[in-house]
Amino acid sequence: MSTDMPAFRYHPDPLASGSIRESTETCVCCNHIKGRIYTATFYTAQKVSGRFCPWCIADGSAAERFAGEFTDSYGLEGVSEETLHEVTRRTPGFHGWQDPHWLVHCHDAAAFISEVGYRELAIHPAVLDQLRHDLRMDGWRDAAKLEQFLTHLGEGATAMLFRCTFCGTHLAYVDAS
Repeated sequence: MSTDMPAFRYHPDPLASGSIRESTETCVCCNHIKGRIYTATFYTAQKVSGRFCPWCIADGSAAERFAGEFTDSYGLEGVSEETLHEVTRRTPGFHGWQDPHWLVHCHDAAAFISEVGYRELAIHPAVLDQLRHDLRMDGWRDAAKLEQFLTHLGEGATAMLFRCTFCGTHLAYVDAS
């Protein structure tokens, strides 16, 4: 079993985010037990009867063999074709209640950090301001209800936290059932 894991620029800690976990499962792509297995989304028209190891994600063989993607390209407008392929076909996706999507900053995909609640967002006031703005654009007009919603993130709704790979700016979007 392998203990080292490939590095993912756009999802630096998939173990912490829960997208990859320790496992004795056999990878459906390489047919090896590598000690870690992917647990989040994979979009394909093919029937896949198992999960992938991080190595088959990182080298692109899982996406190629099963003609699929680990995340939707929604939200990745304006990034290079190379970045689009890196995120959708060679980067672990993440769990979400709605269809997960990637955020962009400085004309590049941001790195997914984790699913967070208000407590984790409180140390990023600019992210809370960004979420307030985004939610107002989505129709939230009552400021008191908006603040109540934000302060209860982590209780039925969460935020997906990202960090820009160039400037380090944090950004997020809200995910709810």
